[in-house]
Amino acid sequence: MKRYRFLQPLTAIFVPYMIFEAFNLGLFKDVLINIPIGHFYIVSLVSILASLISFAVGIAGRRIRNIKISFLALSFVSLGLMFSVHGLSTPNFLHGYTHLPGISAQLSMLLATFWIWLSSLSSDHSIVQFFSRFQRFLLPIWTVALSIFCIIGMINPHIVDIVPLNSEPLNLILTIVILLLNGITIYNYYQSYRYTLFPLQIAIVYSAGWIMVSQLIMVRGVMWNFSWWIYHLLLFASMIVMIIGLVRQYAVKGTLTESIRSLFTDDPFERITNSISPSVKALVTETEKKDTYTAGHTFRVTMYALKLAEELQLKPEQLRAIVQGGLVHDVGKIRIPDEILNKPGKLLNDERVLIEQHPVFGYDICRNLGFMQEELSIIRSHHEKWDGSGYPDGLKENDIPFFARIVAVADVYDALTSERSYRKAWTHSEAMKYLKENKGTHFDPQCVDAWEQLCLRNPSVYKYPSKAIKEETTIQKLSLF
Repeated sequence: MKRYRFLQPLTAIFVPYMIFEAFNLGLFKDVLINIPIGHFYIVSLVSILASLISFAVGIAGRRIRNIKISFLALSFVSLGLMFSVHGLSTPNFLHGYTHLPGISAQLSMLLATFWIWLSSLSSDHSIVQFFSRFQRFLLPIWTVALSIFCIIGMINPHIVDIVPLNSEPLNLILTIVILLLNGITIYNYYQSYRYTLFPLQIAIVYSAGWIMVSQLIMVRGVMWNFSWWIYHLLLFASMIVMIIGLVRQYAVKGTLTESIRSLFTDDPFERITNSISPSVKALVTETEKKDTYTAGHTFRVTMYALKLAEELQLKPEQLRAIVQGGLVHDVGKIRIPDEILNKPGKLLNDERVLIEQHPVFGYDICRNLGFMQEELSIIRSHHEKWDGSGYPDGLKENDIPFFARIVAVADVYDALTSERSYRKAWTHSEAMKYLKENKGTHFDPQCVDAWEQLCLRNPSVYKYPSKAIKEETTIQKLSLF
């Protein structure tokens, strides 16, 4: 069944268009349904749902540091605002017949398509990195600018007459662009969905597909015919499926009480688990299931790295990046065969080369899931060494991203102080001796010094994680959050 899972969204996209074509070709009688007030209500409902989705997604995007989610918010705020104009400019509702309904409908498709297409690109794409620098301001600035445009259009609907969107060449070009960009979006998201099975990804596949069909019906259908109304229903369905996908993807806490309580905890374990989205939790769980000898390692490393980052006086937004990057820093191990990853004896050269590719594997996985550049730098570079002898890129000193240098100290400290099949756990003193002996060669001296000072001042920093996270129950604990 998994091999043919793609048939479900393909059918959901293909069947509505075939129904439209059946009406268009005269196979079914296409009755006239000229109900302006009904058109206003349906379009307004789509607009309201799109606006609600955009703000919910925008908040989630900032909370979980995911640029793809921010792009989705921009996509749906574009659809919501432009479709509100489409509804308000319904012929014989507030205005007579103008070009505004057609122009606003076409622009809603184009703008929504553009942003959702951007969300399908990998996080290290140059365009995505450019917009990532302004993530905090993208949604409010775009919303204000688009709102002003919509208000001007409603005050003077004839101002859009200068835009020849209804002319055949431009209309055709616009349709091709919308189909092409949504096709890329569907392909990229479905490829990621095949690996992760994240609900939001498949929801976007359906939504982008129905936008494609809506565009075709919009330009080929006859206004007020029954077949013309199909695209309005498809857009409404796309809003519903997005809401379902969002709830399943990002509803981390089951109740409002638990969500509020989680905001006020000082416990480092709770601070980390409360910040995990289901998608990140799934990656962590699969990683620790895969690597039996490092169960609990992910959380301990993240807790150490978080406290070290606080010692280095990083800002709250940077601390969130440390937490999320720490949680998935070893996710690339998912692609390492079990017989190599959990081999009890010495690794052969080819096996070690493959294992040393896990930062690259993890980077490739997470850059296609919308992780920000800071988290990606942790995933890719946490095995780099200060003297340039690390992997996978042989970076040296300050060329190694700062967050990766922080996680490197936490990662090695936990590896040394954890039980392994081939050796017993080192004591804190033994591990600290190793870190100090290798600062300036393996580790950033600043990070080692800060870790040493922190542990001397507050020993619970390194004692607490081992008590809080029992190796044999880590995966069970994950399921509780």
